[in-house]
Amino acid sequence: MAQYDLTPRTAPNLDRHLVFPLLEFLQERQLYPDEEILKSKIHLLSKTNMVDYAMDIHKSLYHTEDVPVDMVDRRSDVVSRLKSLEEAAAPLVSFLQNPSALHELKADKTYNLHLLQDRYQIGPEQIEALYQYAKFQFECGNYSGAADYLYQYRALCTNSDRSLSALWGKLAAEILMQNWDIALEELNRLKDIIDSKSFSSPANQVQSRIWLMHWSLFIFFNNDNGRTQIIDLFNQDKYLNAIQTNAPHLLRYLAAAFVVNKRRRPQFKDFIRVVQQEQNSYKDPITEFLACVYVNYDFEGAQKKLRECEEVILNDPFLGKRVEEGNYTTVPLRDEFLENARLFMFETYCRIHRRIEMGVLAEKLNLNYEEAERWIVNLIRTSKLEARIDLDSGTVTMEPNTPNVYEQLIDHTKALSGRTYKLVSQVLEHGQAQTAR
Repeated sequence: MAQYDLTPRTAPNLDRHLVFPLLEFLQERQLYPDEEILKSKIHLLSKTNMVDYAMDIHKSLYHTEDVPVDMVDRRSDVVSRLKSLEEAAAPLVSFLQNPSALHELKADKTYNLHLLQDRYQIGPEQIEALYQYAKFQFECGNYSGAADYLYQYRALCTNSDRSLSALWGKLAAEILMQNWDIALEELNRLKDIIDSKSFSSPANQVQSRIWLMHWSLFIFFNNDNGRTQIIDLFNQDKYLNAIQTNAPHLLRYLAAAFVVNKRRRPQFKDFIRVVQQEQNSYKDPITEFLACVYVNYDFEGAQKKLRECEEVILNDPFLGKRVEEGNYTTVPLRDEFLENARLFMFETYCRIHRRIEMGVLAEKLNLNYEEAERWIVNLIRTSKLEARIDLDSGTVTMEPNTPNVYEQLIDHTKALSGRTYKLVSQVLEHGQAQTAR
């Protein structure tokens, strides 16, 4: 299944620290030789300050207690540099650790800068030192300290570029500490800045959206409402355009979110068209499964792809999250995906056929006869599906369920309203772009 591993595509769009959790997952799943993973970790660590970690991996990789001289020298440099940065940032760090002094700060950054300068002799140099100290702490793997200092730095920083860089660092730190709720708040702050009209150039805006979507995968697939949130973000026109242009592999995650999303949104039909359009630039078992069911009506192909989908999910660092339940380990998204995918196949197959043999249906759903019978009985009980099972003949008969003319009119009106809103938004954006020029 290594051919479906997206790590080589996602890693260039992540901070190098965020790649470590992906490598840990791949190592656990044994998708690649252990030696290859360890060498990749050392390569990543060579550009960070986590020298002790790099030494431990080197010892494990080469089965020795000796480490290269350059690692030893690098460690000395890191310790020396950390001490220097700590001294430079000490006046401001001391101030920030004083609760009574912090009460004097206000929302007005200009006021705060004057206050720090006049009363505490803390100027731009010390504020810059705090940023460098926080960044160095992050590179050392002290994500908690880095997050705190970057938060304080943003409250004082008047340079928009530096403030944005600090926000990216704060987001990465919260993700690495698995503080998902705080990370989601930082993600939304970053999104508002990126989507603002004053944000840099259009090219930088597109690239920043691509980075934001990659980083968001950690949050969305560890959040109870993440499968809805990923659709809200990725399926927006400006983000979907960025995906189609520069990161079509992200379609896997949007496709998985649509399949497991219970709300079965109206946007799903539009997304199927995107999957169809992008088949030449990107496809994997998950997107191919949707194409088989909704584009080609190829149920034999869908059945085959469904088996592959299970393997893809189990070996994907974001989709294959494991949960311990007693003595068992489950992959919740895998289970939900397979259940809903079978429902997709069943509903589509039933729209084409009025009368279906249970044995044929079991084969299409990749279940044995008894499992298929129980699955269909439960489905009819728990859903609005109009169907009848004849146990004697072993068939399922679909009852016609055509919406009346009023329901059809309402559905068409809703669709028209959505398309009109989309068209107006595009016209307004085009007009604003022309005005800016």
